[in-house]
Amino acid sequence: MSLIAEQIYENTARARELMHRSRQEGFAVGAFNIDNQETLQAISQAAQKLQAPVMVEVSAGEVKTMGGCQNIRDMVSNYRSTYNIEMYINLDHAPTVELCQQAIDAGFEFIHIDISQANHDAALEEIIAKTKDVVAYARSTGALVEAEERYFFGDSNVHKEAIDYEEVKKWNTKPNEARDFVAATGIDTMAVQIGNLHGLYPVPKILDLDLLREIRAAIDCQISLHGGSGTPLHYFEDAAKIGVSKININSDLRYAFRTTLEKVLRENPDEYAVYKLMPQVCAAVQAVVEEKIQAFGSVGKAA
Repeated sequence: MSLIAEQIYENTARARELMHRSRQEGFAVGAFNIDNQETLQAISQAAQKLQAPVMVEVSAGEVKTMGGCQNIRDMVSNYRSTYNIEMYINLDHAPTVELCQQAIDAGFEFIHIDISQANHDAALEEIIAKTKDVVAYARSTGALVEAEERYFFGDSNVHKEAIDYEEVKKWNTKPNEARDFVAATGIDTMAVQIGNLHGLYPVPKILDLDLLREIRAAIDCQISLHGGSGTPLHYFEDAAKIGVSKININSDLRYAFRTTLEKVLRENPDEYAVYKLMPQVCAAVQAVVEEKIQAFGSVGKAA
């Protein structure tokens, strides 16, 4: 059932208040990708257990897989009500203005427009112009808009190669460019690169917290960290205290889901009732979510 306009306004107002509280109290909100109902259930159970605010997020591919923006909105609203939790939806790395508009109309509270997702070499002028279009459209509901000024390095898969940090550093956010981009677009949240990159690697990620402090001093909007999987937890604790309000986790969840499912299938070769195979899988994903929530400092922070 679609949300009415008043409900959407109330939800986005609460989302904005949450982002304000995160800055004031020095915690970050976990944004966890979903591409099936089991992962949504695991996130909901973790949020309920730890009384933590959470975001679930979906990429363009995940939106398509799960039946479109409105279907996702309805599912998340149902789980939020069933578990009595503070949970919001973020559209993650949306490559087009049109998809952002669909998500805004459906009542997503957070929108991430990423023109460079479809074209890694997109001109800054195009990125700014289309980001401004989304910011303007989001005023109809109060949804918070996130963006970045250049392509975000990596992809959300499990990698076998080591991290090439000399290449990663080429994409790091420059504080003065971040300041100019925020001023030009009017975004609510800046996705920054400080050594973080999408994907899970055989070596831990190394974040440049000094650069993060410089960026925090240069811009006044919210800051998000993408590519949180495979990052030592102490970085999250420090980042939240410095002023990061949102941290994205995807590959860690996928890895826990798949490896646990493979184990369960090996142990139950004659079981074909899928729902009977899923409790261990959900528990493994929930454990990852709980670990991140604790590192983000958001335990007990639900309104």
